[in-house]
Amino acid sequence: MHADRIEATYLIETPLDPAKVAEVMAGEQSCGTFTRVHGETDDLRARARAVVERVEELGSADTPSLPNTWLERQRTPGPWRRARITIAFPTVNIGANLPTLAATVAGNLYDLGEVTGLRLESLRIPQTYRARFDLPRHGVAGTRRLTGVADGPLVGSIIKPNVGLSAEETGELVGTLCAAGLDFIKDDEICADPAHAPLAQRVPAVMDRVRRHQDRTGKHVMVAFNITDETDAMRRHADLVEREGGSCVMVSLNWCGYSAVQTLRRHSGLVLHGHRNGFGALSRHPLLGIGFDAYQALWRLAGVDHMHVHGLNGKFAQPDDEVIDGARACLAPLAADAPAPTDAVLPAFSSGQWAGTVPVTWEAVGTADLLFMSGGGIMAHPDGPAAGVRSIRQAWDAVRAGRTLDEAAVDQPELRRALDTFGRKG
Repeated sequence: MHADRIEATYLIETPLDPAKVAEVMAGEQSCGTFTRVHGETDDLRARARAVVERVEELGSADTPSLPNTWLERQRTPGPWRRARITIAFPTVNIGANLPTLAATVAGNLYDLGEVTGLRLESLRIPQTYRARFDLPRHGVAGTRRLTGVADGPLVGSIIKPNVGLSAEETGELVGTLCAAGLDFIKDDEICADPAHAPLAQRVPAVMDRVRRHQDRTGKHVMVAFNITDETDAMRRHADLVEREGGSCVMVSLNWCGYSAVQTLRRHSGLVLHGHRNGFGALSRHPLLGIGFDAYQALWRLAGVDHMHVHGLNGKFAQPDDEVIDGARACLAPLAADAPAPTDAVLPAFSSGQWAGTVPVTWEAVGTADLLFMSGGGIMAHPDGPAAGVRSIRQAWDAVRAGRTLDEAAVDQPELRRALDTFGRKG
């Protein structure tokens, strides 16, 4: 790839010639529009115009995936041709400006009259350009150092009930979860600074239990406090977490926005846990929105340390292939020409995870560099949360040793009980 260009790959659908549509896209998102305009000289185009690198036709459909009034006015008939195209954008058009980068590779493209479907699938970013953005402060290695987990997956859980607990009740629950042997605990995405448990009270109550546990055991349990809010409030919340000895904060990426997350990253040295809630609205239609590969690339430029990828055989709509590819992308170098994954972020698996989903996770990703979060698989274990945590660790030990869960469960009652209890639920 070119050292001074970003390559964006799209899936498009159009009743027109895909190659001509690709040129429209390149012009629209760089120096021109649908036709050459006054002042758009050959020299300017050579410097600033995006370039169509590849067009691969993929077949056609009998009906359009999305409505398009512009094409209807033109009375343009089908078939609706599908193609994968790659466009290279000059980095000098953008600079180290993450919101403008997103507006360039996506932006008005979704509204183009020429398409009845458009999806940004992936981004390839040169190392020289990647170096102009924030790196994760901690990533995989730093999270391991802070939690003392040198090997194996980090096992985590989510505070439930999602909302409604007082600050003191939340602190008591966190104390129970710390004693259960967790490495990581997070707020739910819908519990940020509620009236019944404001962060000003909840952070001290929770960290009191975390510190007590650390004093007893030497183990620091990482708690991701949900500080999602407007930018100045998030900075204040992060300062409070840091003063109380916390190590991590969580933000709902889609609702805070790139600029706010960048500001938070530069303000705080805490681990930044990126929650992707709302991503389904951007991704679930196969011919609209953004694929996770491109999505995680943009957010990694903001400097997050953890990225949610959902879970295998989980409760949400994403296919397992997307989860697997997402986890691998998080652990790979972001820059296409980087020599090593120095900016890897920790993939966070969640949603319907328990001991029984460990084998498929291990088989798919082949690494324990991940955060494996379980709610019901821990909290609803018939012998209590500590047994739930042990069942998950036993499952991971088994698969990494090449054993089946049934084999391992013969002499490990916590795993046996988990399989008997949750396995029946399919």
